[in-house]
Amino acid sequence: MTIWGYQKLGKRILDVSVATFALIVLSPVLLAVALVTLVAHGRPVLFRQRRPGRNGEPFTIYKFRSMRNSADADGRPLPDEKRLTRVGAWLRATSLDELPELLNVVRGDMSLVGPRPMLMHYLPLYTPEEYRRHEVKPGITGLAQVRGRNGISYTEKFAYDVEYVDQLSFALDLRILAATVREVVLRRGINPDGYTTTAEYWGPPPRDAGES
Repeated sequence: MTIWGYQKLGKRILDVSVATFALIVLSPVLLAVALVTLVAHGRPVLFRQRRPGRNGEPFTIYKFRSMRNSADADGRPLPDEKRLTRVGAWLRATSLDELPELLNVVRGDMSLVGPRPMLMHYLPLYTPEEYRRHEVKPGITGLAQVRGRNGISYTEKFAYDVEYVDQLSFALDLRILAATVREVVLRRGINPDGYTTTAEYWGPPPRDAGES
């Protein structure tokens, strides 16, 4: 199959077949994690949030909840480090919280492999080159996830995302999927140093004063 054929048809076939198979095989795990999440965090079991997909179009992502719905006296959510539970930290460390995203893959919102879907309010902050990460569907895993995950800077992440867009192929997807298994087992780069969860993105760093 040509690269063009894989991008147009083969990738979707791979996504649906692997995600459907995984949902069936992992159904006992999904049920067990759902019960643990229910006991630890209450309802709802699933975390839902609007994220930008291909071409920046929004979709609803599904994850297992890793935080309690705790708020201060004014009703504002407490900081992540105060809402994240031990169970939630374990779910994140093992990547079990990501399993419901297989539903997003089957629905066609996401792919198995692609740039990770960020937050909607990040869209205006990207440079034109960084925005190219939205030329493909977001993925459960991606090139940035197997080359440092959250242990690298956003600049590095987005460079890897664009590299993936330019080099997308069946062989690359298989290599990333295989490398993802290794990274999940080793639990590397789960959070940036000094952060309980992923750091906020504030836009690209300013250019040096000497640049024009």
